[in-house]
Amino acid sequence: MHLRILHRNTFTYAGKAQDSFNEVRLRPVNSATQHCREFALHLTPVAEARDYDDFNGNTIHYFDIATPHSKLIIEAVSTVDTVPLAQRPHIPAVPVADLEASSEREMYAEFYTSSHYVPLEVELWREAQDALAEGRGDIWSDVRRLGSHVYRTVAYKPKTTGVNTRATEALKLRMGVCQDFAHIHLGLCRSLGIPARYVSGYFFNNTRRPREIEASHAWIEAHIPGYGWAAFDPTHDRIADDRYVKVAVGRDYADIRPVNGTYRGAPTRSLKVEVTVRETTAPGTDPGHPPKA
Repeated sequence: MHLRILHRNTFTYAGKAQDSFNEVRLRPVNSATQHCREFALHLTPVAEARDYDDFNGNTIHYFDIATPHSKLIIEAVSTVDTVPLAQRPHIPAVPVADLEASSEREMYAEFYTSSHYVPLEVELWREAQDALAEGRGDIWSDVRRLGSHVYRTVAYKPKTTGVNTRATEALKLRMGVCQDFAHIHLGLCRSLGIPARYVSGYFFNNTRRPREIEASHAWIEAHIPGYGWAAFDPTHDRIADDRYVKVAVGRDYADIRPVNGTYRGAPTRSLKVEVTVRETTAPGTDPGHPPKA
């Protein structure tokens, strides 16, 4: 599938801002399941962006704006080719015992221990036990069963949680958005010793209704010994397929914030986030002319 993505953040200040320094994680990754054909980052006021790869392999662009400004627009435009699910390697049924004995396990310790948004408290362990009350299976079937449990028992309700809500808090509320679904799913996996990481990106909703709001999306990846990272979306209760575009991975949301920065001056009056994901039959077209939001 060929997908074209526009992600625009508009910060409007109640006065003038200056000495602004920002880091953004908006460039889709290149992997076995997707190829970022083109990427362009447009900044207003104009600034020079540099980039580097972080510890998890995410591309981080950074820039600074010293002069006073009343508005900051960060616009990323990407063209990405994704691989159909049927053309991807089959995810094997690896017994739980093989995970515990795997020589790879120590390499992923940070993904099965507590993190800022996913504290491994007893509530998550109990929930995982309830989700797998019929007994453990292989690693990937357990991951899918845990994700399906989150889908069935947590309601998708925007504005009931915030950007700082942790997995344990969202579990207690039994409601939230995709970030919360992913954090809870991570907590259930990790409480059983399954290495799992947070994924940020986009989801192409081909059943989208006119004027329906689009946004960034989040899901998880679990590590399967001998295979690698396998992706599951608890918000939609499905394996991530060619409708998904991965941008960044980390222990939780704290590691992959799309935009993170500091500045001096007037407070932020408003933040407007616009996202569009469209299928295109013309990959490789000029990303300098983004689709209309």
